[in-house]
Amino acid sequence: MGESKGASSRNGRMNVDTDMVRELAEMLADTGLTEIEVEDGDRKIRVSRGAVAAAAAPVAFAAAPAPAAAPAAAVAAPAESAPADHANAVKSPMVGTCYLSSEPGAAPFVKVGDTVKAGDTLLIVEAMKVMNPISATAPGTVKAILVENGQPVEYDQPLVVIA
Repeated sequence: MGESKGASSRNGRMNVDTDMVRELAEMLADTGLTEIEVEDGDRKIRVSRGAVAAAAAPVAFAAAPAPAAAPAAAVAAPAESAPADHANAVKSPMVGTCYLSSEPGAAPFVKVGDTVKAGDTLLIVEAMKVMNPISATAPGTVKAILVENGQPVEYDQPLVVIA
């Protein structure tokens, strides 16, 4: 019996397009992403990998050819500082897109040098069309903003340093 390349099941067994999985895994490695999912009709493939400890600093994502269902963006990483500077950083609780203000053209929630209280909104992470406010976990002064407006962010990525 020949091996099918589709994701249909026959006799209770799922046939997986291993070439597609390998291609998606290579795309993850090339772009620095931790997860990618594509759909083609009733076939859906999701490939993910664990985040590497060294990936705590912002990563530059290069545009890569991808299916229309998986958007790719070219984003320049902001100036990186030493990981020790990120000790008091508020980190992203999810994968999404970071916004520094409540709407386009509005003033940012915070700027470097601002004093914040615990619970003050620092920025928004949009995930699955839901705007999630990210708040200061402790009072202090904003020492660095490690992301840019509209930048994709990963889970546990440092966003704002407060000291």
